[in-house]
Formats: sequence, structure tokens, C-alpha cells
Amino acid sequence: MKRTIMSLFCAGLLMATSACSNEKTATTDTPTNSEEAGGNAGDNYMNAATDGDSATATMPSDTAAGGSAAAAGTAPAGMNANSADPNGPTAPHKDDPEFMKSAAHSDQNEIQLSRLVLEKGVTGMAKDHANMMITDHTKSTADLKALAQKKNVTLPTDMDAEHKAIADQMRKLSGKELEQRFLQQMVTDHQKTLNTMQAHAKMTKDTELQGFITKTTPVIQKHLDTSKQHASMKM
Repeated sequence: MKRTIMSLFCAGLLMATSACSNEKTATTDTPTNSEEAGGNAGDNYMNAATDGDSATATMPSDTAAGGSAAAAGTAPAGMNANSADPNGPTAPHKDDPEFMKSAAHSDQNEIQLSRLVLEKGVTGMAKDHANMMITDHTKSTADLKALAQKKNVTLPTDMDAEHKAIADQMRKLSGKELEQRFLQQMVTDHQKTLNTMQAHAKMTKDTELQGFITKTTPVIQKHLDTSKQHASMKM
């Protein structure tokens, strides 16, 4: 009986020892498999990162292309035609020399009418408006004169006949009546000039003249907007 018990005890001890040995082996294998899996995952991450860098490298080119496309659809500076009246009056501009002469008359019309009202003592916004006309249209005259010399075009240095008659009428006015008449004339004149600028920009093939129009148009637009505002405040 004792031998039987001892035999069973020894058999149980051998089974326990074998189980421990198998458990230790399994535990040792698990980290090895994990490391292998981790190594594969690391390789995959590096490959993904490399692919990501390649994709990122193409983004500036795509962005630049998009920027160029957007730029291509951008209207030239100063060519906003929101206030231009396509059905409104325009000065004669059948060709470039005639347009340049008309623009020179326009400058002189504003300069000389502004000097007239200043001499007659206008005050406040009318005075400021007249000074702005003289400053800006004197600059425009200088730019146009330089261009005309290159094109062998002789520019007029006086008002046109219509504005000489207007000046005669304004000399008979004074005070608020003169100021209102002056500001209303500035609205009429700058609307006409803006219409002319927009129309000739589409006609001319001369890039230098187009440059002059592009530079001058925002100034004319500003004058028109300011003239409308000031004229409405004087009413």
C-alpha cells in the first residue's frame, strides 16, 4: 500500500515538473513573437512615413499650381468697373492719340475748375475736394505727358470748349450755390472719364497706354465716389 502511494506521489511530482517546464517555454516564446510582430509593425510605419513624405513633397507644387490658376483669374488692379456706366457718355476715343488728348483735357478741366472755386473762396469739404483734384490730376498730367512724348502726341494744355463755358457760368456763382455746382460737375466729369477709361482699355493694343489706364482708373473711381458723397451732403 505504501509503495502504491509513493508511486502515485512520484508520478504526480513528475507531471508537475513537466507542466512547469512547458509553461516556461511558452512564456519564453511569447516575447519573441511579440518582438517579431513589433519589428514588422515598425517596418510598416517607416514605409508609411516614407510614403507620407513623398505625398507631402508634392503639395507645394500643387499649391503653387492652384495659386497660379487663381492668379490667372484675377482681374487687373484698378479695373473694377462697378461704377462705370456702359451706356453713359464718353469722350471721343477712336484711337490712342485722340484718347490721350481727351484725357489731357479732362485733367485740365478738373484742375482749372478747382482753381476757380478756390479763388472764389469755397470752404470746408468743397475746398478740400478742389485741392485733391489739383494734386491728383497734376500727377496724372505728368504721367500722361511722359507717355505722349514717347508716342509723339501733342497734348492740349487748356480746358475743352464745354468746360470753358461751364467756368463762365461758375464765375457768376458764390457761396453754397457755387460749392454745389462745383461738386455736381465733378460727379458728371468723373463719371464720363471713368466710362472713357474703361472703354479705351478694351480697345487699345498699346501696353504702355493700358498701364497708364490701369494706374489712373482707381484714382478716377475714388474721385467719382468722393464727389457723389460730397455732393449729396451739400444738397
